[in-house]
Amino acid sequence: VKIIGATAHYVNDNLDEGPIIMQDVIHVDHTYTAEDMMRAGRDVEKNVLSRALYKVLAQRVFVYGNRTIIL
Repeated sequence: VKIIGATAHYVNDNLDEGPIIMQDVIHVDHTYTAEDMMRAGRDVEKNVLSRALYKVLAQRVFVYGNRTIIL
């Protein structure tokens, strides 16, 4: 079993080290072509980004240290 995932996070001084807002994965298998995997990756990225932005804009995300609290 293989997975493709995406993470939405805040930006800090170090690349990919900001507090995480939202993550998700989807399962792929040997039947997926390269194009199928690219499509799946784009879909999960869009889903994660839209959900993260919704939470941030609704003021439901709070940063505590290097962690987030999602309401």
